[in-house]
Amino acid sequence: MLTSLVQAAYVIAAVLFILSLAGLSKQETARRGSLLGMTGMGLALVATVALALQDSERQVMVTLLLIAMVFVIGAVVGTWRARSVEMTQMPEMIALLHSFVGLAAVLVGFNSYLTEQGDVVHLVEVYLGVLIGAVTFTGSIVAYLKLSARIRSNPLMLPGRNWWNLGALVASGGLMAWFIAGHGLLPLILMTVVALALGWHLVASIGGGDMPVVVSMLNSYSGWAAAAAGFMLSNDLLIITGALVGSSGAILSYIMCKAMNRSFISVILGGFGAEGGQVVASDQDYGEHREVQAAEVADLLKHARSVVITPGYGMAVAKAQYPVADLVRRLRERGIDVRFGVHPVAGRLPGHMNVLLAEAKVPYDIVLEMDEINDDLSDTDVVLVIGANDTVNPAALDDPGSPIAGMPVLEVWHAKQVIVFKRSMATGYAGVQNPLFFKDNTAMLFGDAKDQVDHIIQAL
Repeated sequence: MLTSLVQAAYVIAAVLFILSLAGLSKQETARRGSLLGMTGMGLALVATVALALQDSERQVMVTLLLIAMVFVIGAVVGTWRARSVEMTQMPEMIALLHSFVGLAAVLVGFNSYLTEQGDVVHLVEVYLGVLIGAVTFTGSIVAYLKLSARIRSNPLMLPGRNWWNLGALVASGGLMAWFIAGHGLLPLILMTVVALALGWHLVASIGGGDMPVVVSMLNSYSGWAAAAAGFMLSNDLLIITGALVGSSGAILSYIMCKAMNRSFISVILGGFGAEGGQVVASDQDYGEHREVQAAEVADLLKHARSVVITPGYGMAVAKAQYPVADLVRRLRERGIDVRFGVHPVAGRLPGHMNVLLAEAKVPYDIVLEMDEINDDLSDTDVVLVIGANDTVNPAALDDPGSPIAGMPVLEVWHAKQVIVFKRSMATGYAGVQNPLFFKDNTAMLFGDAKDQVDHIIQAL
């Protein structure tokens, strides 16, 4: 009877997870999607605990105590991190969480091998689960270290790095044959070491400009690791959930790569990007940039008919979303048409800017994607580039030799006037110089974005 109830709960939870993903596809329904996902996860946890207590037979109290300890520790740590983490730290936080999924898959794999005598199919499940989990674990750790600036963001360029990756895969295939034939622990341990090194090298070789793709890629890896753990544990819901996360992460990676005009394989094998903030060497003379003050920007905005704001990671760092929202409200009260143009890879996490703007109560209907706003920029009076860099770089279209050549960007330079909010003339995360800063219709407003927006509001 209990088993049937648990299976029914699993089905309901799986449906809630699917509805959650559907809700997360739009800003207007994202909150509802999150609530559905939380409800489904709560139901799944209750059902799994009930099933574990039934299977424990005489050790019910011990099992219950262990589960309670895990729940308390997880809830305390999770609540603490949720309350303390800044929005600018979300990318590295998510990367770190992916590493937990990978490590869990590795531990489940070894436990399943040591405690169950399975057939060949079970051995394959164990092997693949440990392999995917190990790659996810170290890859996510490196992504976390890069995104949190604990190590340099520029790609690791080892000689013959692609051959190292290929050699690791070939070695893993040979160890798999040995593992299945001999049922021994040694090949599983050796493969784990190889997979850990492979995961580290894969992400270490990817530059800062490709980090949004890396985050979504690791999301996919963690899903497949969870699905593999589900096979090992014979847990249908874990298989379904892992497949949903894995496939949605893969789709998101594809969308990110398309937005950057790069193939997924090219990201893995040759990520672009120099160390954040350093200028890539170039002999081209772009001329002199022009500076402007907040009062002058306020005057421009007062006489504008249409304004477009293109946010980037710098807005998140400055926590400028709230004064930006206030500025937008004041301009709209004056009858000025104000909209946002958000690049798919703005920030260091897919959807990063959308979350920040929603947090500041910016209306959803004026937040447009790159493809929706690009054609209107030539009819725009003023574009405010707040903390964005690589996503508004004309070199992506004009310079075939640029590391970001071919990447679709917000073509803000077609507007009558462009104001770029920046702390300095340093480059963006991809380490590529931006010719936009030196165009005749562009002016630089230096300083903290939040402070400068406040000064503009005061001048208005």
